[in-house]
Amino acid sequence: MSDTLENILAVLVATPLRWMQLVETLSETRLEERPVPSEWSMMECLQHLIVTERIFPVRLEALRNGQDIAAMSPTEFSLPSGDVPTPRLLLTHFMELREASLWLVRQITDDMLERHGQHSEYGRVSLGELLHEWAAHDLDHTMQAERVLMQPFIQGCGPWKPFFAPHLITEPTG
Repeated sequence: MSDTLENILAVLVATPLRWMQLVETLSETRLEERPVPSEWSMMECLQHLIVTERIFPVRLEALRNGQDIAAMSPTEFSLPSGDVPTPRLLLTHFMELREASLWLVRQITDDMLERHGQHSEYGRVSLGELLHEWAAHDLDHTMQAERVLMQPFIQGCGPWKPFFAPHLITEPTG
């Protein structure tokens, strides 16, 4: 297995573990708190990861078989409305989905990375590009959730607040 596949797999394996630490140590109130009305809460980030965890394996299999893939909006695959599951139940669901996804990713070999298909929005895409996007997507939304977690600490750090200005979430103006 190449370094590329090993690094992608490492990120995909680590994501649920990072989320487990967050969910197991933070209160539900903190997990559901939005830093500003237009930003997602940590739980909304996790819900989004669950939704996209249903999309990535479908795309992986299509590209693995040289098939085209359609643009998909995560809103097309939203979680059922009604009772909102607890953070722990959401995490368990994500971990189950991810375990199945990891099994698929572990079947990928270096020679498969160049397999491709046409994406209805982006044109020709390869399996390797999809795997890179999956790892980046995991990191992006985990960092987004951790940035949400930073907000009360940034607000309370007094004279050190300017050091965290790049991470401060504010409501857009204009």
